[in-house]
Amino acid sequence: MRELFSVGEPFSGPAISGSAPSGPVSMAAAVLCAAAAVWLLGGRRSAARRARLLLAGGGVVGTGPPVWERVRDELARVRGRVRAEWWAPAAGLVLAVLGASVLPVVAGVAGVPVLRRIRLARAARRERERRADAVIALCSALAGEVRAGRQPGEALLYAARESGGLGEAQAAVLAAARYGGDVPGALTTAARQAGAEGLRGLAACWLVAVDQGAGLAAGLDRLEAALRAERDQRAELRAQLAGSRATAVMLAGLPALGLLLGTAMGADPLHVLLHTGAGLGCLLVGGVLEAAGLWWALGVVRRAEAA
Repeated sequence: MRELFSVGEPFSGPAISGSAPSGPVSMAAAVLCAAAAVWLLGGRRSAARRARLLLAGGGVVGTGPPVWERVRDELARVRGRVRAEWWAPAAGLVLAVLGASVLPVVAGVAGVPVLRRIRLARAARRERERRADAVIALCSALAGEVRAGRQPGEALLYAARESGGLGEAQAAVLAAARYGGDVPGALTTAARQAGAEGLRGLAACWLVAVDQGAGLAAGLDRLEAALRAERDQRAELRAQLAGSRATAVMLAGLPALGLLLGTAMGADPLHVLLHTGAGLGCLLVGGVLEAAGLWWALGVVRRAEAA
């Protein structure tokens, strides 16, 4: 006892039970601060995962995609849901706010049917090209099945399922092939679909080969080569006319560039065009000439593609 307590040294007893230790408090504060920082950096979902990894004492904490990538993905998702023609009223609304006039909104709403027609025409052209490619794939697959030793009807069943070149008429054509029906007539009917005109050639090959005993595979090879050459010719022509189409669209956008330059110079062209009689007249005449010129230029390109 004398060694443990020296004379005159004050005795330090145990800690008072009512005072809380500082270790757990500081640890809790540190965890709360880390959780708040993680929530601000990565969002609520990633914050929970980061906090679990931090408290578990290990693991690789991912930072997630950058902010600009998330914004880009969100804009792409919104653009996919909103049709292209509905951007015209939005642009008209912005111009109406800038120019303090309702005319841009009216013009934007009037442009919705025109833009919808353009969008549907492009979708129809893509569908037509996709079906033409499927017909070429059907001829190639059918020739391969015939060379493999299958009968023409059985070969058509396998080739049609692999390529999908018959489109919406696949059930009727396959039923005719399976039960001995009029396969050339069913193929001719299926050829009425847009882009499936090559099925008429397939019907002619089928008629000559099956009824007269000629080689079906050789005829299909020649038909496939002809269809591929026609498709390549159309693609080359479209590539050559792409410059003319882009030039017409660029020239159509020059008035908008002029408005931007006038606004940058402080001339306030929107006020002149939307709030003065001379400006309204110029806007009307210019809009009519702009639409007529664009329609004429694109019409020349379309007629060249059709020829």
